[in-house]
Amino acid sequence: MGLYIGLALIVVAIYLAATFNRLVAIRQAVKESWSAIETELTRRFDLIPNLVETVKGYAGHERGTLEAVVKARAAAQEASSKDSVISAQGELTGALGKLMALAESYPELKASENFQQLQGQLSDTETRISQARRFYNANVKELNTAIETFPNMLIAGPMGFKSESYFGSDKEALAPVKVSFAQETARSPEEPKSQG
Repeated sequence: MGLYIGLALIVVAIYLAATFNRLVAIRQAVKESWSAIETELTRRFDLIPNLVETVKGYAGHERGTLEAVVKARAAAQEASSKDSVISAQGELTGALGKLMALAESYPELKASENFQQLQGQLSDTETRISQARRFYNANVKELNTAIETFPNMLIAGPMGFKSESYFGSDKEALAPVKVSFAQETARSPEEPKSQG
């Protein structure tokens, strides 16, 4: 009888150790993938001042849009918790979308080589952020599933494992961009259209 109890305790100990090690490995994968997101967000932060200055040179009177981008960038950089970073990035993505939409109304800006380079770099960065977000979310799904399923859930909490938040797409950022050019004056029918 004592032998069976001893074997049962060994099996339980092996199971606990294996479960703990698996959860640690998954948690480390979540941390690693979050680090990849932070690297790409830093790259995005570095591009924004140059982009704002370039747009300002061609569309400086679009002060509200430019200030919204600068404000959203500052808020995103100041965010400290993972949830606040995710929220702030949604705001920044929306502000950048409005900034990029300005190029459609300013042919000189759209044709600027500097703007095109910055736009290309930003587009590349957004693609990298999207890929890193998918990788992160896959790791979060694996971790959350592992700690919320039975019997792991009985030991995950006492061992300090907690669910992580997904880095989802901001619905507002995905909505169509609304751009208003309120300072434009109505042209009389006699006025010729300017060539851009």
